[in-house]
Amino acid sequence: MSTLPLEGLTVLDFSQFLAGPSAALRLADLGARVIKIERPGKGDLSRQLYLAADMKVGTDSLLFHTINRHKLGFAANLKDPADLERVKTLIGTADVMIENFRPGVMARIGLDYETVRKINPKIIYGTVTGYGADGPWSKLPGQDLLAQSRTGLAWLSGDEPQGPVPIGLSIADLITGAHLVQGILACLVRRGISGKGGLVEVSLMESAMDLQFEFFTNFLNDGHKLPKRANVRSASAYIGAPYGIYATADGYLALAMGDIPALGEVLGCAALAAYADPDCWFEKRDEIKSILVDHLVGETTRHWLDRLQPADFWCAPVLTWSDLIEEDGFKALDFIQQVGRDGEQGFFTTRCPIRVDGETFRSTQPAPHVGEHAAEIDAMIDGAS
Repeated sequence: MSTLPLEGLTVLDFSQFLAGPSAALRLADLGARVIKIERPGKGDLSRQLYLAADMKVGTDSLLFHTINRHKLGFAANLKDPADLERVKTLIGTADVMIENFRPGVMARIGLDYETVRKINPKIIYGTVTGYGADGPWSKLPGQDLLAQSRTGLAWLSGDEPQGPVPIGLSIADLITGAHLVQGILACLVRRGISGKGGLVEVSLMESAMDLQFEFFTNFLNDGHKLPKRANVRSASAYIGAPYGIYATADGYLALAMGDIPALGEVLGCAALAAYADPDCWFEKRDEIKSILVDHLVGETTRHWLDRLQPADFWCAPVLTWSDLIEEDGFKALDFIQQVGRDGEQGFFTTRCPIRVDGETFRSTQPAPHVGEHAAEIDAMIDGAS
């Protein structure tokens, strides 16, 4: 295997839960040595956070391992002066540091950016907050559902009569982690040119708003008109019929943008010929979608795909995960990897989604026990003292 892109870099991960740890995970996938620094004993609170009952790897939750695989474990009580001094020595050897405490916490500990940059002027310091470091929301809990709700994101999903519908995964956390990686990599490039370190700040609020930049820009420039979702099979508040997911005789079918009369010809649905004016595809989307609802349920998903795909109409079956993993198209990606220690039950998870020079990156090392790699990291600290 060739050298990984970030091999030789050391990242200190002080963060918990998802946004910060997912950023550190991506850096680890790309070759960085990531040291997860946790409080002694219980460690990261997500070690005991479960997505399903009793889904464990060893003594910790499967969720924790999913987010923190391929990291080294070091335990330190940041309120203990001796532990704090050893951590500061470790900071002096690091390239990147990530934290997601509420604003002001790291300053009280003595590990805020201004203090850390005096220890290591070249360090890239990444910080995650819920709503930024200042302002009336800065002290509020930075949690995904709350961020989706405050940013209006929940008004983009579901049919209009349903009211706000959140996205069914931690999208604000995940996009914030991705933005943190982008900022860290940008500062690492700058450091390679100028030798200058930097502070990278991201928040769930700003990342969730950036995720909506297309639609929010439309709102800002269109008289502040709020999004209006379709009443029937809505998949986007801003796209006309047929855009949506429809029940078939044995499953579901997704239809993207397309010419309505042409769609009617392909599907054998004569009623769609009446909607020849493209302007009405948005204005009368509920009418059009209601016709499709009644028509598509009469045949199987495969029946409709066999007509739509040869006509190059944008469509897809709506697969379950059980369906997906049996599909040749998914198998060709070789996207699942097994992670585990010798002598312990392993688990299956996804690999890094990035390819570089045609190569994919895998890491079979699970998340560490609290302080598992203390001896190795203590040697680094003693060598730097």
